[in-house]
Amino acid sequence: MAKTRAPAVEGLFTLDEQEPRLIGGRVPGTGSYFFPRHLAGADPSVGPVALEEVLLSRRGRVWSYTTSHYQPPPPFVPAAEKFEPITIAAVELEKEKMVVLGQCPAGVTPDDLEVGMEMELMLDVLYSDDDCDYLVYKWRPVEVSP
Repeated sequence: MAKTRAPAVEGLFTLDEQEPRLIGGRVPGTGSYFFPRHLAGADPSVGPVALEEVLLSRRGRVWSYTTSHYQPPPPFVPAAEKFEPITIAAVELEKEKMVVLGQCPAGVTPDDLEVGMEMELMLDVLYSDDDCDYLVYKWRPVEVSP
């Protein structure tokens, strides 16, 4: 029997396996976007306002990247008993022109990345229990066709 797939943190992304999207917020009538939506404030030039829920771009370009040599706080769960360093990319979204930080999948190292390269959103299992796989979003390099 297949396990149920659920977000490790609710409300950050859609569960579409083929084309997942981050769930953000936008100030109505402006180009001010926020992610995650529930942590957003209002655009100071507009004042307090209810944000529109929007699906953010799935692709963007590497703005910066690094290796994290320390274990992040929960909900992160290390893949092995001993924490292994992870690669983190800051990706500027195409349409929104905002930078979203995220982990890269296992096997992607800083040697695989360069500023300006195209990245896309994917879902990956953070941890599992007997009944469920708990998912997070990650940034992976877009495969270039020869």
